[in-house]
Amino acid sequence: MSSFRTLDDLGDVTGKVALVRVDLNLPMKDGSATDVTRVEAVKPTILELANKGAKVLLLAHFGRPKGQRYSTMSTSFVQGDVEEVLGKEIMFIPEVMGPVVEQSIDILSAGDIGLLDNVRFWPGEEANDREFAKGMAAHGDFYVNDAFSAAHRAHASTEGLAHHLPAYAGRAMEAELKALEAALGSPEQPVAAVVGGAKVSTKLDVLENLVGKVQHLIIGGGMANTFLAARGVDVGKSLCEHDLTDTANRIMDQADHAGCTVHLPYDVVVAKEFAANPPSMRVCNVHEVASDEMILDVGPQAVEALGDVLKTCSTLVWNGPMGAFETEPFDAATVALAKTAAALTQDGSLTSVAGGGDTVAALAHAGVKDDFTFVSTAGGAFLEWMEGKALPGVAALTA
Repeated sequence: MSSFRTLDDLGDVTGKVALVRVDLNLPMKDGSATDVTRVEAVKPTILELANKGAKVLLLAHFGRPKGQRYSTMSTSFVQGDVEEVLGKEIMFIPEVMGPVVEQSIDILSAGDIGLLDNVRFWPGEEANDREFAKGMAAHGDFYVNDAFSAAHRAHASTEGLAHHLPAYAGRAMEAELKALEAALGSPEQPVAAVVGGAKVSTKLDVLENLVGKVQHLIIGGGMANTFLAARGVDVGKSLCEHDLTDTANRIMDQADHAGCTVHLPYDVVVAKEFAANPPSMRVCNVHEVASDEMILDVGPQAVEALGDVLKTCSTLVWNGPMGAFETEPFDAATVALAKTAAALTQDGSLTSVAGGGDTVAALAHAGVKDDFTFVSTAGGAFLEWMEGKALPGVAALTA
């Protein structure tokens, strides 16, 4: 990864205007946020700039207004939540450029914070319109991107602004990029990747990129059934993409040529119905799955063997659960493997980086979210990075 500028590279910013792209797309219920993790993530950047005397203008999107103004999607809805996390009052500014923004900047003192309205109210945002970006840039002295979760989008506020102003990575973005570099950029080998989830079709590019980069590919979740079927295993009523068995075989061949070991479960937890603690639940060898049974988790022997694999590795990248973890007891494999990875990380023998919505939920459920080296809350951006794609918002910072 080429180097990018961080807040450490900033000179004196007293009285200067910082345009800071953050992710404030918070889940809401009854007018307030149900989860402020995204605000917590950008708090260090915002307060550092404010404490250094900059006038901080926050740029964010909220929902998908598609270039139209909707009062229900104004960023003013999250103003109170942001103020609470920051412990500071902020000024709401109902535009992103023009005289209203200019007047607001004049009212703000050094160290004050303003929240601009939803950048997606303007069609120029998602179109990454050069003139729109230029219009926003006219108000700022420099640009800081602290929204990795939006870095896979080439929008005016995530990519365009970097072409008009000196651009820097915020603290959350910096931590994310350093973690990703340690995981797949120039990782310490051997590297293991855990890829789970329901469908192979949504992770094809990820799998094809990883087999050339990691020494161990551990496949779990519903997608493991497709790989087992490709190996001639009868998976009964299990979730399985039978039309992708040729693709699964091709990926396994690529792995063979690249010296990557693909780990599929050899014992599994099955049941005749998908429900919590069903009476029909049992553990069996993958070749003993009955035609009316479905595979819902990886078995205990396979999990133990996978734990032993992790003990030989220096780096782990994790995306997706091992089984149907939302329903007990089909969370057992995910929890057990996550706890092993967390313990190895705490011992200092493993660098562990995990990401994606389901993954964060699964690690939180296992009680080890804080014990991994780094957990990315980004969904799409994390997946595209695992696919080996350049992220426009990141590339703009290194230009």
